[in-house]
Formats: sequence, C-alpha cells, structure tokens
Amino acid sequence: MKYLSQSILLVFLLNFGTVLLAQSIEICDNAIDDDGDGLIDLNDTDCFCPLIEAISLIPNPSFEDQLCCPPDRSRMDCADTWIQASTPTTDYIHTCGWTGWVGLPMPLPIPDGEGALGFRDGRFTSISGGGGNNEEPNPNWKEYAGACLINPLRAGISYKFKFYIGFTEQPFSPPIAITFFGTTDCTNLPFGGNDRTFGCPTNSPDWMQLSAINTSGTSEWKELELNVTPTVDIEAIAIGPPCQSSTASENPYYFFDNLVLAEQSAFEFEIKANNQPCAQNLSFEVPQYDSLGYQWYKDGIAILGATNPRLDLPPGKGKYEVMLTSKEGCQVTKPFNFFIPFKTTSLVQTICEGEIYTLGDQQLSTPGIYLDTLKSVNNCDSMVEIDLRVDGSKTTAINAKIFPNEKYNIGDFSFSQPGEYTQTVPSSIGCDSTVNLQLDYYAIYFPNTFSPNGDGINDFFVINAGEDLTAINDFRIFDRWGNQVFQQTSLLPNNLSNGWDGRFDGQNTIEGVYLYTANLLMEDGIERSVSGMVTLVR
Repeated sequence: MKYLSQSILLVFLLNFGTVLLAQSIEICDNAIDDDGDGLIDLNDTDCFCPLIEAISLIPNPSFEDQLCCPPDRSRMDCADTWIQASTPTTDYIHTCGWTGWVGLPMPLPIPDGEGALGFRDGRFTSISGGGGNNEEPNPNWKEYAGACLINPLRAGISYKFKFYIGFTEQPFSPPIAITFFGTTDCTNLPFGGNDRTFGCPTNSPDWMQLSAINTSGTSEWKELELNVTPTVDIEAIAIGPPCQSSTASENPYYFFDNLVLAEQSAFEFEIKANNQPCAQNLSFEVPQYDSLGYQWYKDGIAILGATNPRLDLPPGKGKYEVMLTSKEGCQVTKPFNFFIPFKTTSLVQTICEGEIYTLGDQQLSTPGIYLDTLKSVNNCDSMVEIDLRVDGSKTTAINAKIFPNEKYNIGDFSFSQPGEYTQTVPSSIGCDSTVNLQLDYYAIYFPNTFSPNGDGINDFFVINAGEDLTAINDFRIFDRWGNQVFQQTSLLPNNLSNGWDGRFDGQNTIEGVYLYTANLLMEDGIERSVSGMVTLVR
C-alpha cells in the first residue's frame, strides 16, 4: 500500500531507505495524477483506505439485488429477500422494468441505485390497472414491505434506522407518520391472513411498533432516521404507513429507498448535510476529533484546502468522501451522494386577448409552449413548461323567446321584454365577450271566450301557436267550483279535435268562467306550465 500524503511518504522513504521518483507515486491529497495512470487520488488503487460503513441488518436495503425485472405493479417477489408483508401489495419499481404509476411520478434521481419501493396509505378512488378497480374505498388499505433480518436486533442495544422516503406530487403525498414494526419470529411474515382490511401489523399480537416519525414533502426525497432500543430480540421488520385510518381524499402514495438498520455507533462518521441542498449556506460535516486528520474529496479527487471536519459551500453535485488519518492509518467515510433536486412542472394557462403573462423574465402575449427555469422555495432550479392559450374577444348572436312572465339570463344579466340588446359578458377567466340578443315572446294565443253553439264559429276552445310549440303535454279545464270538466294529454296545437267543445260527460255545461291549465313543451326542450280564464257563452 502506498501512503497518503507527502509527509507520510517522506517518513516511508527515510525508514526504508528507498529512492523513488516522485512522479511514479500517487500522492493521494493533491488532485493530480502523479503516476500518470489516468487515475487521481482515491480513484487510484494506490490510495486504498478501508471504508467506514454501517452494514444494514436489512438484506438488499436499496432493492438492487433482483430475481427478475418487475413487469408491472406489486411484484416485490422480484426484489431479492423482500416480502409482501401485507395483503395490500407494495410496488417494486426498477429502471429495468416497471417504473411506477402514471400520474404518480417518482422524484429523480433515485437516492441509491436504480430500484425503489412504492406504497399506499389508504385508497379512496379507483385505481387504473390491477385488481383494485371495482373495490370500495378503504381508509385501512395499508401497504407494507417486510424482511427477515440478517442478524436480529438484540434487546437493550441501541440501533439507528436511516432511510429515504420519496414524495410524489400533491395532493397524492400528504404528510405521513412513517412507522417501523418488529416481530420476534420471521414466520410472522406476511401478516393479516389475506385480509385486505387488516390494517397495520400490530393488529396481530405477534407484532409491536418499534418507532415512528412524522414527515412531509412534495416531489422530493428526504432522508430520515429512527432510533430503536428493542426490549426483546427482533427477527423481522415491516415498514410503511401508521395504524390510524387515513383521512385523505386521494390515494396517498410514497416511495422508500436505501433502508439501513445498524447499531448507532456504526453511523458516527457518516457525512451529514446542514441545510437544504440549494441553500446558499449549505455545508457538510463529520464528527471532530483532535486525534484525526481530515481531507475532503469530491468524486474521488481531493478538494484542496478542505482539511477540516466541516466543508462549507461544497462545489456542486457529486460523490463526497472524507479520509480520516491517525497514527493507526487511514479510513474513508461512506460516499455521500449529493444531488440537486430538479422538478419539471407542466401547466396550461389562459389569458385574455391583449393581456401579458409573465414567465420569469419573459413577457408573453401569443399562444404557444414556453419553458423557463425558476427557483423553488428551497432555492433549487425548477423547469416550468407553460401551454399558453389566449382567449380572444368574441361576438355571439342569440335569438331567444320567452313567455311574458319569464326572464332570459345572460351571465348575471336578465331580460324580460322583447327587443334587441347588446351585452358585454366576462368569460370564466374574466375575458370580455359581446352578446347580441334578439328577444321575442313565444307566439301562443289563448282565447278568452268561445261559443260552443254549433254554428261552426268559435265552437271549440283550443290553444293556437306557431312552430315553436312542439306539444301540449297536458290540457285541463275546471269549473268555478274546482271540478275538472276536461282533460287531454299529448295533443298537437291548432287542432280543433283536441279542443274543448263545452260539454262534460256528453252534457252541455252552463255558461260562465272556467279555469284552464296546460303543460306546453316548447322548441327549446323546456316544458312550461300556463294557466288562465276562458268564458263560455252560448
């Protein structure tokens, strides 16, 4: 093994009396390819140091080891060692096969590798695909993944559980309490006995809740951690939503990746980020010990001058490591993959003709597809695609008819008298349009008297109308005491055979005033009820 700095190299030369050419030795902290092999610093095997890494007790923690590529939803059987812990099935997502639900995009990049897990917390609307389409909404639809541990969690020992949770777009990823469960026997996986409404693992006496954490987000991954000190030995675990019934209105959906469970001491020298990824005062750090030397690396190449436990203003996305040196030798921290979240949003925006829409520095007034890169609330870049549409001014001509007791409405305006009107009306987005209204009364005539005396003149009481009266659905006449003396249905207007001849049960009725009612179906498809008085004379 070749040593790690010029000072250590000189000690090596003095102790062993060996004469070496400087350019044949890779100096591991100067960001130079010293030995000319095309590999710099930690990328060169000359600079090997043992890795400080928490080895997860959960097998296949990043879902990378596969038995098959997932062809569709569910299919946790394709992820080696993972178990569908609940009857409602979690989803195995991998770039080699099924990459998730349409409309529930997974934030990218995936934190570790190319695989992840997707799960729901309740189901409230139908799901496209699979067997869930015809099932009733179920707030206790709880999806869990489980694993039998490589070694059990021992009672009384403190463990840390670190993992990534991913959120899709709102409102499909509301705040959630991620919950961690354990059992003393691997045979308790799966649980629930094929009951889709079973809910969380602790509905069985074989399971216990180990820990939980509340979290929220939108189109992003968050790294979380739980501390666990079990009171009994735990052989298997399950992770997923809380036991409480979900109160969401949509189908809540989330993602998991890189589930690392180990003793707390194994996590001491993991690189931690202070602040949001795009914050101007972002820094990384590891614990400080006076007995240690520190050197930071990005993508395996030394960051010159970065020799403190804290790295301020890290130089962009990439893989960060710290070499720790002491009198015993050197070790390198587990790589910290730092990436800048990037979100793409597509929107449809409609403006009125003559208006200006502002997108970043652009002033837009014509329809089209426009792109701009904006800053999100955490100062990260966000690509916005706007489908801009322009609602031009319109002029509409309307010919309408009403009865004398009616009103014709255009937006918030009402008209009750025949005439010609011009009205400016705002659209649903507030753009003005012009309506030219020609308003008339329906041409319907109800005689106020008739004489059924057999002289062939005005012998029938009939309803006379133009073509805008489609049918007389019901026509009735009552005497002054409220007795019905005539009824017909489904009549045609202007037809004497459909009128009243002044008789009831074959006998002439007396002269006087009678009440009529009629239900009239007009050409606009609306049935209207009318009533009035007619005088019978002989």
